[in-house]
Amino acid sequence: MYKHYRNLYLASLVLLVLITAGALMFRYVEHFTWVEAFYMTVITISTVGFEEVRPLSDTGMIFTSILILLSFGLFAYLITSVTRIFIDGEYKSLIRQRNILRTMQNLENHVIVCGFGRNGRQAVIDLLEHGEWVVLIEKSTEVMNQDINRPFANEKKLIHLLGDATHDETLLKANLLKCKALVISIPNDAENLLIILTARYLSPTLKIISRASDDNSYPKLIRAGANHVIMPDKVGGTRMARLVSQPDIIEFVEMIMIREGVDVNIEEISCDTIDPYYSNRSVGNLNIRKKTGANLIGIKHPDGKYSFNPDAETRVQEGMKLFVIGTIQQVELLKKLLHNPKLQ
Repeated sequence: MYKHYRNLYLASLVLLVLITAGALMFRYVEHFTWVEAFYMTVITISTVGFEEVRPLSDTGMIFTSILILLSFGLFAYLITSVTRIFIDGEYKSLIRQRNILRTMQNLENHVIVCGFGRNGRQAVIDLLEHGEWVVLIEKSTEVMNQDINRPFANEKKLIHLLGDATHDETLLKANLLKCKALVISIPNDAENLLIILTARYLSPTLKIISRASDDNSYPKLIRAGANHVIMPDKVGGTRMARLVSQPDIIEFVEMIMIREGVDVNIEEISCDTIDPYYSNRSVGNLNIRKKTGANLIGIKHPDGKYSFNPDAETRVQEGMKLFVIGTIQQVELLKKLLHNPKLQ
């Protein structure tokens, strides 16, 4: 689409040059008035067949012939291009792209997903189900127009960006510096590596999650700056094996995580954002179950270690993350209490 507009601008520039040259020639060679010179130039370029305002000299006739040959088809091309912009909806598409770029400039704490294959599609679906704003970067025009625009046409929290995620300008256009995470789901590990290096250079603290297709790529992607590397084949194989040995556990966990028809949620709450009133208080003193109905199932400590089903004596400290399970209403109530002790 942008190539078409670029060609249209170039053709318009050539037309302007021809009109200017024609007007100058008729004005200073044939001694027409400026109005007559402009009029003669326009009827010559447009080939409408009107008579000359005055008889032309030999020089004027030769120049007019050259002007007709140079402008032959150019005027018709411009009219056709302008008509196609409005009839084919390209003008609306351009306006939509500008609105999308304006929206992305104001986005914060969104998730950028690179690539819309099987893994990328599922990542987008799950992120939207969790209420996240998603900017999807895809370089294939065919995929963008068919696989993305049609099924997700009415999804307001999904923004489509046509471009190559390995380029700095594409990531910056997606507002990488203000996003909360980057998900890379491209099947080519070399491209994933380049995107990770680019993103990590632009945003040193960004959470980056990448796909890997080859075992040898896993350590390279980690060293390049990915926080997590997922190998879909291994994940799929592990899941199939556990469906044989522990089918009910897998089904139970998936019901919680996917939440299809289940009013339950697992949330991560950072202790850095809760009210200082709770600092250094014990888990038992929080009394989460009694006050909200939610359950504390785990803690991530500042050193990266995890505690599962923490005992009542464990104390809340800065840098910890609390993992709680409960209905959406219970978890929301817990968040409110942790941020405002006066609600107790």
